[in-house]
Amino acid sequence: MGHRYIIILCLLGSLGLGSCKSTEKAVYRTIRSNNSVALGRLPKLEAVVEPGPLVVADDAHPDDASKVFRQELAYHLAEAVDDSLRYGYAKLLVTRAEQQRTGRVLQAFQMLTLMTPSLLGIPLEWYRTEVQAEIQIIDAHGEVIGTYSGTGRSKVRVAMYHGYSQSKAARLSDVQGLRMALDQIRPKLDADSDTLRQQLVGTGPVQEIIGSAEVK
Repeated sequence: MGHRYIIILCLLGSLGLGSCKSTEKAVYRTIRSNNSVALGRLPKLEAVVEPGPLVVADDAHPDDASKVFRQELAYHLAEAVDDSLRYGYAKLLVTRAEQQRTGRVLQAFQMLTLMTPSLLGIPLEWYRTEVQAEIQIIDAHGEVIGTYSGTGRSKVRVAMYHGYSQSKAARLSDVQGLRMALDQIRPKLDADSDTLRQQLVGTGPVQEIIGSAEVK
């Protein structure tokens, strides 16, 4: 009986120490492949990020939300031009993030079977995150000229070889939830891009506005 518990602890430890797929590749993989909007049509904007509840999640990295949003802005929202001028701001606000762990029944089954199913890729549990996010488009005067919101729901499984470790799944679940929220926002913003572009360019670049309002 003692050997049985030692085996279980060793297998659980291997899940926690990263016997699974690479989290970094999943977190920071390029989103260029998402072609719901092929190219951005807005002028260059300065990114502002308020991650809110995402920064207090388990294993959260403080710059995850910022990196994801800057990718979104570079690949899908702003024009792909070499321009040092910024015609305003794109502000991301994460207003809600709730994470749950599900599949505890599977954990009991895995332990009864000496974690054998986990070696075959059967999940130990899942992390699910629901993220509500908002993007504000702000001109160089500091005026909000467009607000767009979306909700993302992610599901990341904890498993050996075919999933992620327990210590990393929580972080990835949050990032994927944010990405899905941005996926929902993107077509709404794209539909207004011509109007937004006219307003941003008409106001002029940020550095040409003397005493321009600080984005709060």
